[in-house]
Amino acid sequence: MIDLATIDAVIDNGPYSADWESLSQVRVPGWFPDAKFGIFTHWGLYTVPEYRNEWYSRNMYIQGYPEFDHHREAFGPQNEFGYKDFIPMFTAERFDADEWLDLFAKAGARYYFPVSEHHDGYQMYRSEISHWNTVETGPHRDIIGELREATLRHGLHFATSNHRAEHWWFMGHGRDFDSDVRGPEADAKGGFYWPATPEPDNQDLFSVPKPTEEYLDDWLLRVCELIDNYRPEMLYFDWWIQHNAFKPYVKKLAAFYYNRGVEWGVPVIICYKDDGMAWGAGLFDVERGGLSTATPYVWQTDTAIARNSWCYTNSLDYKSLAELVATLVDTVSKNGNLLLNVGPRADGSIAAHDRELLESIGAWMDANGEGIYGTRPWRFAEEGTTHAAEGSFADQNALEYTAADWRFTAKNGDVYAFCLNPDGQRTLVSTTFAAYHDGIRAPFHGIIAGVEQLGAGPVRYERTNDGLVIEPAERDGVAPNVPVGFRITIE
Repeated sequence: MIDLATIDAVIDNGPYSADWESLSQVRVPGWFPDAKFGIFTHWGLYTVPEYRNEWYSRNMYIQGYPEFDHHREAFGPQNEFGYKDFIPMFTAERFDADEWLDLFAKAGARYYFPVSEHHDGYQMYRSEISHWNTVETGPHRDIIGELREATLRHGLHFATSNHRAEHWWFMGHGRDFDSDVRGPEADAKGGFYWPATPEPDNQDLFSVPKPTEEYLDDWLLRVCELIDNYRPEMLYFDWWIQHNAFKPYVKKLAAFYYNRGVEWGVPVIICYKDDGMAWGAGLFDVERGGLSTATPYVWQTDTAIARNSWCYTNSLDYKSLAELVATLVDTVSKNGNLLLNVGPRADGSIAAHDRELLESIGAWMDANGEGIYGTRPWRFAEEGTTHAAEGSFADQNALEYTAADWRFTAKNGDVYAFCLNPDGQRTLVSTTFAAYHDGIRAPFHGIIAGVEQLGAGPVRYERTNDGLVIEPAERDGVAPNVPVGFRITIE
């Protein structure tokens, strides 16, 4: 069983120490900039009610929230049927790790990120620290262990996400009225709801009540146990590790993890949001958004196939295939990777529409992946008037791309040009490649040797003063607004 002394010893004996100067020497694993596309899954106890979103465990205890009223109507008063009472219902009877990974690999993903523990505090893996886990309760299976083995069998890189930090306050509203949170499961360490403190301003980096040493030690031990037992190549944390109380613990965790990676001979790195870590000490991640221009550093966006939830519910606001592919292309053109979330159903199955979206992405990747995998930003990232907004939570409204909007990547001396919405037009024009005319240089001042539509072969083209005019080939079974890619060979 992991203990604090072991953590200190690993830090003391490794090349990384628990300070930003040392941690900022870490490097992004070499495979990551080439991978471009990963799958994220939010699946856990919060999926059982399939209602609204993954914050059900918090919101069902807040009077006036839809979850509060829904819970009383569907399951009974919170003092008679609390969140913990979903555990026997979470049997995962249709869960098959290899079936999931078959789908994720078919979608074109090169790495996989399941959530190991969400804010609700229910561990999806074997643990000696808490009995509230899927091995001792619920499905009585080591979910993360099974997913890790299936991931490796399918040739993908295994990573995992831990959202335990927010549990400090996540169940606290259950103390405000007569609920099952009032009792030993919240009052004593080791209880499922513990510590259930009053919720602070969770965006305030100095909010109180701040996590205690006892809680922070428990957080550190849980994550280090996860690292040792499942050896993820990447870790992801949600936003609350930014709180000032977590700072020394995040540094210790990172030093422990990076030193373990050195011991294993496997490059590892932590994904963090906003400014949760010092620059360079991990991999920068943007939640549900992106960057407005190409960057010299590799980064990641994590977003979901639905706008309104990370887990499966009965009211998902799904994004279209065209939007998801455009997000991928825009991200890759700016030196980013897309980590796309899907939420399996409570029984472990993946809903038909979710499966259809992933399979359709995979079919698009089969045709266009040459211009995605292993590419780097070109000297121009984009063309057109429709631009992705900078920063988080920019995906709440779909961008209306047109045939004038293009994104570019480069590999092996070739340029890849993606029209984000061909819209069924007979000709597509990229002004970036306009010809030299009347003494005025176009942005691209070189010689084009050929143009090939990805997945279709060579196509007719002409370089004019207005731009590179391409006659795209027909795409059977593909909606006209789904991006189309071209390989432009340079003389």
